Amino acid sequence: MGEIDGSKRALRESILAVRARLTARDAEATATVLAERALELPELTEARTVAAYVSVGREPGTGPLLEALRAQGVRVLLPVLLPDNDLDWAVYEGTAGLVRARRGLLEPGGPRLGPDAVTEADAVLLPGLAVDGDGIRLGRGGGSYDRVLARIGAAGARPALAVLLYDAEVVGSVPAEPHDLPVAAAVTPSAVHRFTPPPPPHHA
Repeated sequence: MGEIDGSKRALRESILAVRARLTARDAEATATVLAERALELPELTEARTVAAYVSVGREPGTGPLLEALRAQGVRVLLPVLLPDNDLDWAVYEGTAGLVRARRGLLEPGGPRLGPDAVTEADAVLLPGLAVDGDGIRLGRGGGSYDRVLARIGAAGARPALAVLLYDAEVVGSVPAEPHDLPVAAAVTPSAVHRFTPPPPPHHA
């Protein structure tokens, strides 16, 4: 294991230990606040298509945000975990359309759109454990989103990348590797943190 891998593992373990001490009520209350904060991002609210995910356990909750985006007419894509840990995608049709899947995940039960569907998204909400001042995100280490980001890059797509976190997870430094793509913004309960300037307003 290289030095960067070891540093990432130690940071992951410390953050997951803190998250494990949260109660279900804490996580639920935070999810509502996160949705309100995330809706301050025009990259999400003005998007035609947003690729997101269904939070599990003590992850910063995405449920209220998914519902709010869908209510605003945004097409929301959610991942479907494939046997090789790559991700397929399907449209979010509300909580009633979610089904239980491997690893305790919830996935949309509708038609699969293929792994390349994510390249059509105007914004991608990434799961993460931390982000630093340069927008470098610490993922869980499973590699699924490394493939997603590589696919987006290979397609020449330029969606806005964002991550939902708890306040303490905006940190001084995340060990970076050459292939890491910085996120444009991190949303925490207390603030929206920007790492790249917002896009210019759209003019009809």
